[in-house]
Amino acid sequence: MTPGAAPRGASAGQGRRAVDAYMKTLTLEARRRLEKLRATILAAAPGAVEGFSYGVPAIRVGDKAVVCYAAAKAHYSLFPMSGGVMKTFASDLKPFDVSKGTIRFPMDKALPVRLVRRIVKARLIELRGK
Repeated sequence: MTPGAAPRGASAGQGRRAVDAYMKTLTLEARRRLEKLRATILAAAPGAVEGFSYGVPAIRVGDKAVVCYAAAKAHYSLFPMSGGVMKTFASDLKPFDVSKGTIRFPMDKALPVRLVRRIVKARLIELRGK
């Protein structure tokens, strides 16, 4: 398990504390960017809880990860956990470095808050249909 990772089934408070611990390991700039991403995701997913999935911070509804996110040296990433969502937003994602399941935002650019909210809401709709 990744340092600071909350074990599966951890309480919402434990998950939040584990994510807080992860954030403290980041550089000031990465932390600032990731905190904005975290707040945007949580605002778009009322009632969701924080935890870890695949060793990175995740937002969960029930037992399903809605999205994950993480920081790297030159970028921070959003992982929508869905090929369908990635396809739906393909044209909106053209300005960003994107791979099969990852959207990379440059550290020196503002977070596209509206786009992130739309992605999270689309993912929630997708999960409700499963």
